[in-house]
Amino acid sequence: MNSSRPVTIKDIARRFRCSPSTVSRALNDHPAINEDTRKNIQEYAKEVGYQRNEVSLSLLNKKTATLGVVVPTVSNYYETAVIEGLHTILQPLGYTLNICVTNENYLLEKEYLSKLLSNRAEGIFLSVAQETYDSGYYEHLESVIQRKTPLIFIDREYEDFETSRATVDDYHGAFAAVEHLITIGYKNIAHLKGPNGLAVSEQRFKGYKDCLTKYGISVREDLIINTNFQVESAIVPTKRLLDLASPPDAIFGVNDQVAIGAMRVILDRGLKIPADIGIVGFDNSPISAYTFPSLTTISRPGRKIGMEASRLFLNQVNASGDFVHESIVLPSELIIRESSLRIS
Repeated sequence: MNSSRPVTIKDIARRFRCSPSTVSRALNDHPAINEDTRKNIQEYAKEVGYQRNEVSLSLLNKKTATLGVVVPTVSNYYETAVIEGLHTILQPLGYTLNICVTNENYLLEKEYLSKLLSNRAEGIFLSVAQETYDSGYYEHLESVIQRKTPLIFIDREYEDFETSRATVDDYHGAFAAVEHLITIGYKNIAHLKGPNGLAVSEQRFKGYKDCLTKYGISVREDLIINTNFQVESAIVPTKRLLDLASPPDAIFGVNDQVAIGAMRVILDRGLKIPADIGIVGFDNSPISAYTFPSLTTISRPGRKIGMEASRLFLNQVNASGDFVHESIVLPSELIIRESSLRIS
C-alpha cells in the first residue's frame, strides 16, 4: 500500500474483501456487523493509521455544528459586538460560526443563505441587507424556514416575518436623544436619517418626529435629509443644512459615524459644538468617547443582542413539540457627553 497517501475505507474494504459500507459500519460500531468482524476491522484500521473523515461523518450524522452569521457589514463596532456575543455562548458548545458579509446586497445575501443551507448549517443569524428591504424580497428567507433551519433576526428584521428575533429599542433611544436636546434648549433640530424603509432608520426617525410633536415643535421637512450609515454620507447633507436660510441649532445623526461626519463639516465652517450646534449620535461606538468634543450618543447592547440571539437559537433547537417564536427587544440608553451640553 502506498504509504504516502492516507488510508481510505476502500483500502480496508479491499483487504477484508467486503463493501466500504460494511467497513464504515464496523468503524462506527454498528450492531448489524458481527462483533469479531468489527474488532478485526477496527484493529487493522488502527494499525495502518486510518483517519476518520470528520466531514463525511458529520454529513452521515446530519449534524455539522456550523452556524451562519449573515451581516451587512463588519466595519462597525456594533456588528462585531453582536458576533462576539454569539461566539461567547455558542463556541463553548462546539459550534463554529461562518461569518458572511453582504455589503447591503440582496443577491449576495440570497447566495450566502443558499450556500449555508447546502452546507447544512444548523442555524442562521441574519441582519437583513438594505437591498432586501428596498426590493421587498423574502423568498430566500422562506426557503430557510421550509428547510426547518432556525432563522434568527439580529438587529435588523423583516417586520412581519414569522421567526425569532433579538433587536434593540431604536424608537425610545431616538426619542431620548431628541428629548435631551430639547431640554437643553435646542429648538431647530435636524435629523440625518438613515436609508428609507430600513426598520432601524424608520424607528429612529419615528422617535425623532414623535418627540418633536410631544414638545409642540413642528417637524420641518427641510431639516430631514437621508444618509446611509457611513461617515462620508453626512458631508453633503450637513453642508445643505448649514446653508439653509434658517439652519438647525442641533443635529441628531442616525448613527455615530454620521454624527461624526456632521461634526467635521460644522467645525470646518468655524462653528462651535455645542455652543452653535449640538450633536447627538446613536450606537455608542468606542470612538464616540474620544471625538473632539466627545459625542453624546445612544448605547445599544450589541454583545447582549448576540447572547440573547444565541439563547433563542438554543431554545428552538432543544424545543420539543410546538415551538413559539420569541421577540426580544433590549433597551437602549442615553450617554450624555460634551457635544450636546451647551450652557444655556
